[in-house]
Amino acid sequence: MTDCLFCKIATKQIPSSIVYEDEELLAFKDIHPAAPVHLLVIPKLHVATLSECNETHVALLGKMLALAPRLAKEHGCEVSYDADGKPGGGYKTLINSGPDGGQEVYHLHLHMYGGPRPWPGQR
Repeated sequence: MTDCLFCKIATKQIPSSIVYEDEELLAFKDIHPAAPVHLLVIPKLHVATLSECNETHVALLGKMLALAPRLAKEHGCEVSYDADGKPGGGYKTLINSGPDGGQEVYHLHLHMYGGPRPWPGQR
């Protein structure tokens, strides 16, 4: 895709604050964060929406989702437990698909949000 913003980020034509990269994925900080930690995980392969994925994308999707806990830990928002077993911390993952799903950039991407609440726009 020649006009895809995230393809240009993946090929380093547009700079980003990269926090993870391998041969298939790139993760970077969102330029308009909706939480103290707001990262985007994208495949380097252009896939417009989750709806375009099929069984050939299962490993890629699993790798994207499996990266979230690692990134959460690296950015201080992993789930942790106190001495009584009470959970603390945490993060949220989100994939928007299509206009009614809130997708703005048509390149598959996973949002990873975390950090102390309330987040901007929340109570």
